[in-house]
Amino acid sequence: MKDWSVVYKTSMMSRAEIVKGVLTAHGLNAVIVNKKDSTLHMSHGLIEVQVPNSQVLNAMKIYNDEITFE
Repeated sequence: MKDWSVVYKTSMMSRAEIVKGVLTAHGLNAVIVNKKDSTLHMSHGLIEVQVPNSQVLNAMKIYNDEITFE
């Protein structure tokens, strides 16, 4: 997607959904882009959360301040 940047990558859809939910709750336009290859028996690739380039800094601040996975 042109003019969009990746702000989070994971192999777990649930984590991508959480990140997207937090970002959208703050009014950002976040989308999930699934780059896993479902044709392979063992899935390869990552799931990305992307935002418009103009929202990257705000998204990264929100992520760093509010989201922790342990």
